[in-house]
Amino acid sequence: MNQHERTFVVNAGRGPHGPNQPVNVPVDFTSTYSYRPGVHAAKDYAREGMPSWEPLEELLAQLEAGTRTTSQSQGLITTAEEHPVQVLPGLLFSSGMAAISAVVHLLPLGSHLIMPRHSYMGFSALAQQMADQGLLTLHRVDIADTEQVTSTLHDVSTLASAQDASVMLWVESPTNPMLEIADLPAVLSAAKKRGVLTAVDNTFATPLRQRPLLHGADVVVHSVTKFLSGHSDLIMGVAITGDPEIHARLHQHRTLHGAIPGPMEVFLALRGVRTLAVRLDASESSAGELARRLDELSQDAGLPLRKVNYPGLAAHPQHQRAAEQLGGFGAILTIELDADQPDPANPAGPAEASRPAEQPDPAGDLRAAGAPETGRRISNQRSEAEVADAVLSALTLWTPATSLGGVESLAERRRRHPGEPASVPDGLIRLSVGIEDVEDLFADLLNALRTAATGEPIR
Repeated sequence: MNQHERTFVVNAGRGPHGPNQPVNVPVDFTSTYSYRPGVHAAKDYAREGMPSWEPLEELLAQLEAGTRTTSQSQGLITTAEEHPVQVLPGLLFSSGMAAISAVVHLLPLGSHLIMPRHSYMGFSALAQQMADQGLLTLHRVDIADTEQVTSTLHDVSTLASAQDASVMLWVESPTNPMLEIADLPAVLSAAKKRGVLTAVDNTFATPLRQRPLLHGADVVVHSVTKFLSGHSDLIMGVAITGDPEIHARLHQHRTLHGAIPGPMEVFLALRGVRTLAVRLDASESSAGELARRLDELSQDAGLPLRKVNYPGLAAHPQHQRAAEQLGGFGAILTIELDADQPDPANPAGPAEASRPAEQPDPAGDLRAAGAPETGRRISNQRSEAEVADAVLSALTLWTPATSLGGVESLAERRRRHPGEPASVPDGLIRLSVGIEDVEDLFADLLNALRTAATGEPIR
């Protein structure tokens, strides 16, 4: 039966509608399965697989394949799209990083990995560690620059061919945290022509907005922790492929490394996926409205807001590409904050102006000693990072936290992590928009920006 994706996420993986049948998938709490000598046993030990995983693994694979049908044949999921692909049931992992690690370790010793200059920090750290250990050679590219990516693919694949080495192209789109958009059809096609293995982290877009397998990706990974489960109450990852060899190797990696999820976490994740469509629609709608309003505020000289990054804004460098390639612009945006600037109309700065006249001037000794005038007092001039932290400290509804994709709205200054590259601005705050009322979210952001603009100490 053909189903719209909004219907599919609610109904896929449920049991038969017979009398006395449970509506939801039961949780299978067991580590061990019995067998009979001489009789083939489909299940032996839960580390290799368990019934609790299967509905979610099949549902996520079908979503990534672009399917609108629940039919399966011998484990292969057949889609009803114009350009069908076949995928095997997904492979759940204990975390998104466990899934990422399994995919990267498909590469043999001495391989080459081409990756975005901006990407999920955990993946970037893992790739750099493997490069430092001599396990692979790392090549970072601007994933939004198609010419640079294809040129690098040509050069690296030529070099790898001479070395009898393997190559993988890793793609994030939108990137974390800069929200750059890759030309997926172009870069995946260029990689395929050169025999390069391709992997796409589709966490930000979700299968409801982008399906890299339809563009030729070999494997797709997700942090199920984020939008898919959507409630910030579990950690999980998934890898999805249609290649039987890749699937078998990833399954073996999961089994041997023990990176498996627990049955209760899988139950919660499946329950979260049921509301993915309505959650994503609500969050994306609010994200677009917030991006438009904040973009207008960036023109206000009285606020420290310099720039808003969101693929749905016409000013975004890849806006047109995103409009053509994505099914929506997503629920993540970033804002960039300015450092304090000297104010000619108030040379002493806001804190100085509010100091009672009878108090001694703490900057007087510096001026008397011939220190150069810089407008605002040195002690009041804050860096981009300090201004951003002031904004975060003034928030009351948004939660400063490092994750994303949940029902609650989260905000984080990304450069607080030493692993973020220097090309990420110090004052960049990533906003993960939840499902709260957009008016409340905007009011809290506006109040925080106004509070930070006064130069008050960070609470």
